[in-house]
Amino acid sequence: MWKRALDGAGVRESRLRRDYTEQRGAVRRFAAAEYAAARLLLPAALLPHVVAAVAFMHDTDDRVDRGTPDERQAAAKTWQELVRTAFAEGDSALPVLRCLVRTAERHPEVRSHAEEFLRGCEQEAAWRTIADEEAMERYVREYSRPALMLTACLVAPADASVRAAFTDGCHRLIRAMQRVDFLADLSEDVRDGRPGIPADAVARHGADLTRPDAALGRLVAEQADLAATDLAAASSFTVLVDPAYRPFLRALLGVQRLRLDAVRRAGRSLATHGSGPPAPAAAVLLLREAAARVRRPRTRL
Repeated sequence: MWKRALDGAGVRESRLRRDYTEQRGAVRRFAAAEYAAARLLLPAALLPHVVAAVAFMHDTDDRVDRGTPDERQAAAKTWQELVRTAFAEGDSALPVLRCLVRTAERHPEVRSHAEEFLRGCEQEAAWRTIADEEAMERYVREYSRPALMLTACLVAPADASVRAAFTDGCHRLIRAMQRVDFLADLSEDVRDGRPGIPADAVARHGADLTRPDAALGRLVAEQADLAATDLAAASSFTVLVDPAYRPFLRALLGVQRLRLDAVRRAGRSLATHGSGPPAPAAAVLLLREAAARVRRPRTRL
């Protein structure tokens, strides 16, 4: 299946096929559930390009998320130069960038989102706390949304007016996802000195992010409600894309609802340990969408 996917994606050169295969292995290791969803629910010819985008996003995030703020800023600048050189020259010494360049040749919008994502890396590298909802919105707009759009643009509708509504749905989805991430990873983020829950909300509830008490429970419930509102608003964007892509987007939304439910159940205990969706429920969701995809008449893409 993977060889056919590479053929369908227009990846025929031996070195590039090895590069994409290497990135597939990396994505399967660090994002197994996401890879399974893409493998089961997207047209095969799109899978290598999704792999290239996700591998680049993960590599970038890993580079700018380690060390002191100064070290992260330096890493972000060095990485920006490497990526821009790869686009300018059409090649790179790094397999992850060779794949990104080829994918951007086939899907030119990937390049613009990659460049926007790189600009947002400076904020990701520098921040220590998120002051309020305005700062949260800026973080999502400048960093989280461009990261999502690296892959979302591959399934976006062609019509400009419909695409605007799709992009708005993506913004609401990633804002919900980011808020759930900050809740699910709260104990780890606090240990790292970078909690993502807006500081004004923490102060308003009088919460101590290290104490599993009632104040933290109320804070978690409030943030979960905000995420739920965004997920509900984002759900309509699944009908804006080609029918071939809808099972994947429905599954993506479904997994986020499972993650949100897990955060709600954890509540105040997020001060001491993280949370995640139950694996059996996520598997059932993916299999249900895969079955629906098999029943749907296929279209040639």
